[in-house]
Amino acid sequence: MGGTFSLFIIAFIAIVLFSAIRIMREYERAVVFLLGRFWKVKGPGLIIVIPVIQTAVRVDLRTVVMDVPTQDVISKDNVSVKVNAVVYFRVIDPQRAIIQVEDYFSATSQLAQTTLRSVLGKHELDEMLSERDKLNSDIQQILDSQTDVWGIKVTSVEIKHVDIDPTMVRAIAKQAEAERERRGKIIHAEGEKQAAEMLVQAAATMSAQPAALQLRYLQTLTEIAGDKSSTIVFPLPIDLISKVVEALKK
Repeated sequence: MGGTFSLFIIAFIAIVLFSAIRIMREYERAVVFLLGRFWKVKGPGLIIVIPVIQTAVRVDLRTVVMDVPTQDVISKDNVSVKVNAVVYFRVIDPQRAIIQVEDYFSATSQLAQTTLRSVLGKHELDEMLSERDKLNSDIQQILDSQTDVWGIKVTSVEIKHVDIDPTMVRAIAKQAEAERERRGKIIHAEGEKQAAEMLVQAAATMSAQPAALQLRYLQTLTEIAGDKSSTIVFPLPIDLISKVVEALKK
């Protein structure tokens, strides 16, 4: 009877010791509570947690890749789009991650969804498509500042897809085509304006130098002579005609 009791005691002590031993990996920490109150953070390696008196919560310190579900967003220019993203974050303070929030993963996910809708709703569709780096940075900074109290560090946010309704795609294509036509007309008008200014400058130069005008006539005659036309009609210089008229009057 005494031997059986001794074996029972030995087995009980062995079970207690076995349950008290915990092994924390290099990327894990144990948040230990003593009679319900926070005591300390332990790990990595072998730690002892006294049963009944102490409890421990295991926390993973590795970077977590969280996929943000697709969100319906209305842009600043009233375009409805569907956006999804991915958030990279990790626990930097195990104590706050366990004590300050019930479920830090779920809390970070919900906060990422609301922040994504809030930030993108302040921008137009063109900005969503062309300025993703800036939007990623803005979302990351907002999330990081709000999750800091939970001991969470948001390291990166990446917008993966911005899906537009097919009807809106056609409307945007028409808008882009109209914009290209407008720019083409502006460029053409600028060219016409510059050409007119150059012609005015050339006319002013020739009027100030009669010899330049005569040289231009000679150049024009040379160009016409190179053609295969049988008949050549060209104007006479005004100053030559005026001299002939004066001679006839005399």
